[in-house]
Amino acid sequence: MIEFRDIEVRYGTQIVLEKVNFRINKGERVGIVGPNGSGKSTLFRLIIGDADPDEGRVLIEENPRIGNVRQHLHPESPEETLLEYALRGVSGLCELEAEIHQLEDALTAESDPAERKRLLRKIGDAQTRFEHLGGYDLETRVKASLGGLGFASEEFDKPFASFSGGWQMRAELSRVLASHPDLLLLDEPSNYLDIPAIAWLQRFLRNYDGTLVLISHDRFLLRTLTSITVEVDARTATRYNGDLDFYLREREIRYQNLLAAKQNQDRRIEQLQRFVDEFRSQATKAAQAQSRVKMIEKIQAEAVVLPKRSLAAGYLRLPPAPHAGVEIVRMEHLSFSYDGKRNVLHDVNLSISRGEKVALIGFNGMGKTTLLRMIAGVRKPTAGTCVLGHLVKPGYLSQEFSETIDPDVSVYECAKRCLPNTVIERDLRAQLGAFGFSADDITKPTGVLSGGEKIRLAFLRLFLDPPNLMLLDEPTTHLDMEGRETLEKALKVYNGTVCLVSHDIEFVRNTADAILEITPEGIRRFPGGYDYYVEKTGGLSETPLSASDEAPQTEKESTALTGKELRRARAQAREKLAPAIRALRKKVAEEEEEIASLEKQLEEISAVLFNPQPDTDFPKLNRELKFVQDRLDVFNEEWERDAAELDRLVAEQEAAQKEFS
Repeated sequence: MIEFRDIEVRYGTQIVLEKVNFRINKGERVGIVGPNGSGKSTLFRLIIGDADPDEGRVLIEENPRIGNVRQHLHPESPEETLLEYALRGVSGLCELEAEIHQLEDALTAESDPAERKRLLRKIGDAQTRFEHLGGYDLETRVKASLGGLGFASEEFDKPFASFSGGWQMRAELSRVLASHPDLLLLDEPSNYLDIPAIAWLQRFLRNYDGTLVLISHDRFLLRTLTSITVEVDARTATRYNGDLDFYLREREIRYQNLLAAKQNQDRRIEQLQRFVDEFRSQATKAAQAQSRVKMIEKIQAEAVVLPKRSLAAGYLRLPPAPHAGVEIVRMEHLSFSYDGKRNVLHDVNLSISRGEKVALIGFNGMGKTTLLRMIAGVRKPTAGTCVLGHLVKPGYLSQEFSETIDPDVSVYECAKRCLPNTVIERDLRAQLGAFGFSADDITKPTGVLSGGEKIRLAFLRLFLDPPNLMLLDEPTTHLDMEGRETLEKALKVYNGTVCLVSHDIEFVRNTADAILEITPEGIRRFPGGYDYYVEKTGGLSETPLSASDEAPQTEKESTALTGKELRRARAQAREKLAPAIRALRKKVAEEEEEIASLEKQLEEISAVLFNPQPDTDFPKLNRELKFVQDRLDVFNEEWERDAAELDRLVAEQEAAQKEFS
């Protein structure tokens, strides 16, 4: 479908892409990966025609309908509603609908049979094209995609211009998805989505039957959606005929091979240069020396270029956490409102213990960032209390760098403000160098740093003044895959407490051991990690089939049956309950077994606490006690619900048996 032939793209004197050759076939699901700034988005611009290559050609076969999320959005008028904007996603559809209406009006006014026949034929052709473009069910698809991406149905009639930039991008994504293009180009779609919306997008794209090309650092989307991987790095693009895990294995092998080849080249150049330096001044060896100079130039012209290794990955480190009390933060009846009318958070009662790693999950606007800001002390609750524990020292990393980093000061000054005046400049410069900042970098204003550099600076500040409560708001936004993996590893071994907000599902899965789900109804705690949270929230919506789900027979249909047929029908209806009852009995038995095990653990931990030894680790035991108690509460709640449903189904089955007898 798309073929890149000898593509070269330059920005001024900088070569972004050079000798790029690869193909994307019809129906493939391709993930485009690579470091920030390597040229991934440039490939999309070449496909849609927003940029032209300096050399080479991009061939697009079969003239596919292309869907891509635009960065600059233009509503038709200030009054255009969200739904109206999203419905304009299919190019030419509105014009085609207007044409059909005009033809129908002309047909109504026409009396000549021949002309009416011609108009009917044109209407039929237009309706066929309208149906092919999905016009008849477009509104249904648009509403479904808007709802899946987090818009409430009552917001459909609000002016598009009244939404924030992030929500406008969601609307743009919604209209692209609903248009069902032949070729779908998505450039970092998870950047402006929360976890529930990402989960919906992943389910939607799994059912998409066109050609998908996805630029992303999100490993969850890449792993579950793509089967081909294209790496854009070192000015070229390399196609790997496998998914993300296949690419990661093969990439490392390829990198080691390139590294060995480059070492051989460097060694050969060094040998040749040594000969040139030694013999260029001797007349008898001058010709040989000149020959070796040309050999050096030829090798340098064909030098092996190593792929970039993530700078963020190499320099992200976390300091050991200072000691703190067992309870890190407690909130009691906490509420917060920005305007004094509508509460973003209402009556929150929450406690976080030392050593916990908690992730906040929920739709955008539910108050995740607000909760972090109140823990950090940036915001004060409008009602209730938020109290930090004994010796707790929070370190806040905001997604808005301007909240914690002054854009007008230099990198050096920004780092220095975290330390007392007695700090030795040499030591501070050494720390800056350890985090990847050169002598030239430290004089730059922080406002001109890239996203990855700002992340490194933010973690350097935490390193210089170590906290024991780390509050991270979207820390992965400006990190590539290597940077995210490195941060994950650092957080896993970090001995302090972490409270984070992230839209990266894989990152949350690999770092958090507890989930706080923020909903309009309140906050729910899940003591396990992300997979446990998905298991429990997914299970809540699945209820066993009951007889009430079946359509009842009408009186006329019942009386038409013979006694034998009626008994058979009742027996069949009774048997339909049996699978649901068996499944519930098994689930209730498993829950009772788990409850018994947790109660036993509770007794064992309590016994140790009541009879401590000199080496008893009270903080660890308190964390275990809280974890077990939380799990016990969850299982008790599930057991009560499932046991009540089981009793109802059994009673219904017994009633059917009595009627049969």
